[in-house]
Amino acid sequence: MNLSFLRVFMKKKVIIPTIAVVTLVIVALFLFGGSNESADKILPRVKVARGTIVDKALAVGTIEPENEISVKSKVSGVVKKIYADVGTYVKAGDPLLEVKPDPTPLELADAKRQVELKQVDFDNLTREKTRQEALFKSQLISQKEYEDFTQRYDEASLQLKITREKLALMESGSVTIGETQIESIIKAPIGGYVLSRTVEVGDPVTPLTTFQEGTVLMKMANMERLIFKGTVDEIDVGRLKEGMEADLKVGALPNDTVKGSLRKIWLKAEKKDNATVFPIEILIPVSKNTVLRAGYSANANIIINKKEDVLTIPERTVTFRNDSAFVKVALGAQQEEERLIKTGLSDAMNVEVVEGLKEGDEVAEKPVKKIE
Repeated sequence: MNLSFLRVFMKKKVIIPTIAVVTLVIVALFLFGGSNESADKILPRVKVARGTIVDKALAVGTIEPENEISVKSKVSGVVKKIYADVGTYVKAGDPLLEVKPDPTPLELADAKRQVELKQVDFDNLTREKTRQEALFKSQLISQKEYEDFTQRYDEASLQLKITREKLALMESGSVTIGETQIESIIKAPIGGYVLSRTVEVGDPVTPLTTFQEGTVLMKMANMERLIFKGTVDEIDVGRLKEGMEADLKVGALPNDTVKGSLRKIWLKAEKKDNATVFPIEILIPVSKNTVLRAGYSANANIIINKKEDVLTIPERTVTFRNDSAFVKVALGAQQEEERLIKTGLSDAMNVEVVEGLKEGDEVAEKPVKKIE
């Protein structure tokens, strides 16, 4: 009997501490859980500070020379020698390459036969000239007849000279006409850099004529005058005006910002990737600190409006209702009030505060929506 009583007593002693521990855990969870829940309700806050707000439009494009020239030949043939390589700076009149005439056997034979025929005509008229002069001195022919013959003689002499020059140009690629030296050496039309070369030694060359465009031998440009050619979305183009400043970020030069000014806005839109865009041009002044190359891809931020040293807050903290703006202003450690404010310029990240807040005020972030 005493043994049974002892066992019951021991069981009760074990049960009593267990119940006490469970009770303490429940109370602790209630106290600390409630504290965390209250802490969760206190949203992060940001201070009203002074800063710069820039409203800008984005343009995407490339940097190109303002004037890019295609160098062509007026003489047909093959490339004999190249004097200037890609990236070389040349002055106007410097040799770029030499084109060796390459006439067909039929063309060369025809040119020689033409010289022979014109030579025969000229020799006959030379002998006739002696007789005509004698007749004119004896007054057996009139002044008009003598002048007509003299004109025929001069024309024959000129025709012979032309056929000889044509033959010389075919055979040697160089001929002098009066004081003008005509040669198959292509010279630089402007001072600038050779951007590209499309031919090699031995390549055929088609001449530039009235009926054909001719072979593009090289492309040249003066790299001191560069422009940015890009496009802006139709949403922004209505806010743009010529002369606006622009900041260009070049992909190849991540640490440099290039300044420019909006020079031209196209009147006609284009379709690009199922979007309506307008082409623009931004003039880039000469920069001594940044080396720009033709073809660089870049983004241009065209500055539409800019305000410095104004009160700003993150736009994400503002609630817009019925054309009004509201924020929750911190009044203490755990107190907030909703306040009507007046906003100004926005850059989609931060917004200007015109009225309703002062520097140093704290506004609460919006609660994050939980994903269920």
